[in-house]
Amino acid sequence: MAAAKGAFLNHVSRESSDIRRLADFYKEVMSRHLFSIIFGFEEVENPKFEFGVIWLKLGSSLFLHLIERDPKTKLPEGPWSATSAVADPKNLPRGHHVCFSVSNFDSFVQTLKEKGIETHERTQPNGKTKQVFFFDPDGNGLEVAST
Repeated sequence: MAAAKGAFLNHVSRESSDIRRLADFYKEVMSRHLFSIIFGFEEVENPKFEFGVIWLKLGSSLFLHLIERDPKTKLPEGPWSATSAVADPKNLPRGHHVCFSVSNFDSFVQTLKEKGIETHERTQPNGKTKQVFFFDPDGNGLEVAST
């Protein structure tokens, strides 16, 4: 079987009952305050569906699709509505998170703390990469790693 050529991550989607609040978090909190000039999500034009959608773009090729939550869905909206104990960021390292890398890791973590965002920090076993895990306002798991 031949490997796909030119493959890259195109987008990550998140469902939310308040896509504007979530978009503001990624555009304002994650971009300007936390990632400084390293990341800068910008809102871009998106197709008009029968439900609300906000598309954000990071750099030249990664998109974050924020999709209005279907009220009929059976999936938990976030860790606070799930039946397992996932609300603690210590439970994020194994899965269900999106990771970004930053070169200003220590100041990034300090900004998270100043904003009152609960975090879980650790260093990978090789001792080279620092990691911090936390949730966005809808309870989606995020990781930021040092570069």
